[in-house]
Amino acid sequence: MLYLDHAATTPVRPAVLEAMEPFLTHGFGNPSSHHTVGEAAAGALADARSRVARVLGMRPADVVFTAGGTEANNLAVKGIALGARNVDPQRRQVITTAIEHESVLASRDYLERLHGAEVILLPVDATGLIDPDRLAEVIGPRTAVVSIGYANNEVGTVQDAAALAAVCAAHRVPLHLDAVQAAGWLPLAGTGADALSIAGHKVGAPQGTGVLAVRGRVPLEPLVHGGGQERGRRSGTENVAGAMGLAVALEMAEAERADAAARVAAVRDAFIEAVLSTVPGAQLTGHRVRRLPGSASFTFAGASGEAVLLQLERRGIVTSSGSACAAGSDEPSHVLLALGIAPEVAQTAVRFTFGHGPVPDPAALSAAVASSVAAVRSGT
Repeated sequence: MLYLDHAATTPVRPAVLEAMEPFLTHGFGNPSSHHTVGEAAAGALADARSRVARVLGMRPADVVFTAGGTEANNLAVKGIALGARNVDPQRRQVITTAIEHESVLASRDYLERLHGAEVILLPVDATGLIDPDRLAEVIGPRTAVVSIGYANNEVGTVQDAAALAAVCAAHRVPLHLDAVQAAGWLPLAGTGADALSIAGHKVGAPQGTGVLAVRGRVPLEPLVHGGGQERGRRSGTENVAGAMGLAVALEMAEAERADAAARVAAVRDAFIEAVLSTVPGAQLTGHRVRRLPGSASFTFAGASGEAVLLQLERRGIVTSSGSACAAGSDEPSHVLLALGIAPEVAQTAVRFTFGHGPVPDPAALSAAVASSVAAVRSGT
């Protein structure tokens, strides 16, 4: 089997399992307990927090461990928006786009529905890029938070984070970057963002681990209340093993990042060119250059995307039609619709996402794609 759905999840790294094992066996203490077993767990948690902070270019106190990227995005959008409103009741405006992950979109809808937030959706061009000048036109003293995906999970388009951060900084408005897909592929430190979301299972840690790193100067209303863990920003007994696993995975992904990005991007480019030249009607989605190194996504007009996926799997290739968080939906991708792609074409989408490990031969892969699309179109 050739697994090409790394944007959905990645395998757990062996070194991560090894780092987690002590905290699942003899080092099982509750980090809030005031005895030697609990203090040892608290020390390990503090070590994991410091290691994550170094990769993200933030302070250890900025790091909040979560149960994944979805929770991190919820805490960022809701927590920062409500925290800003607590300080200044006029700050009720949330700025984002129509191509964000479902966790951001649903958080935005929640704030609008139950807290009277004013939502502004920045336009994106046909490749998914945001014009920072458009952000500058709408941001202002009533803006509570700007939440943008650093790299899109479906089409791989990468935003100009520094330019967006500069606009936000000029207006003293917190910028949240959903960096779930960017981790391991793009620089995380030095983006200028005030908050970053990370999901462990995108970089080789287990599912159910994540981080929201949010600078201490940013007011943050917690979503989970109780024991006051994570400096009162996310109550509940911490997952020490998961935190250590995420820290190790993130360090490893960052150490590999530059070499992996260059190596995989070269294969991605060759694969894109081969598909566009050999599959009639194939269209690349997302930006041709400003895209994640391991992401290649297409529409194949006249061929159901789900049917193409079945044909590919028969050939030993596992991939997806888009976000795993929207799996099972019969509706066309909200991301592709926002890019101006017709609904009937959006439903032909297929996404190929590579990992840091060995990559396939682009010619052989494109040939499998071509034969799969042809089989669907011919009904064979």
